[in-house]
Amino acid sequence: MTDTLPAPAGKLLDQPITPIRIAVLTVSDTRDEESDTSGAILAERIASAGHACAARAIVSDDIEAIRHQVRQWIAAGEADAIVTTGGTGLTGRDVTPEALEPLFDKRIDGFSVIFHTVSYQTVGLSTLQSRATAGIIDGVFVFCLPGSNGAVRDGWDKVIRWQLDSRHRPCNMVELMPRLGEV
Repeated sequence: MTDTLPAPAGKLLDQPITPIRIAVLTVSDTRDEESDTSGAILAERIASAGHACAARAIVSDDIEAIRHQVRQWIAAGEADAIVTTGGTGLTGRDVTPEALEPLFDKRIDGFSVIFHTVSYQTVGLSTLQSRATAGIIDGVFVFCLPGSNGAVRDGWDKVIRWQLDSRHRPCNMVELMPRLGEV
């Protein structure tokens, strides 16, 4: 259970969490609702952390399909954050970064660094095969994780969860949300 994990290099304030709405997008040519274990892991962990799984979808490894679903959620105002799983590898069909990075208003460069650091502890040098990335699109945080269950656990449990927890100190991304649209 993720609630037993300590907050990395920070602490949690003794107050209730500010719940946010998080959408989960699985990018895969081979998964369906029944076989989408990585999407299910994310949805369960989002709920366990006190947030709402605002939406969940599966799209094929297709740049336009990925962009369409993400844009749809953002335009509808359905999500404060989106976590994708799949399509970050090195094969020809892995196109999640190509689909979403051009849409980023700002990249969150540190996410890739931290993700690879924690992933290295689990899978060693195999972490090099991931192009995990993150950014902000129209005021919505977007995190792109690999499709394996282990990578999803590492990405959520050790990185994303803490930055989307309003109690995490010294700082977190939730406290930035009201200011993301500033110019």
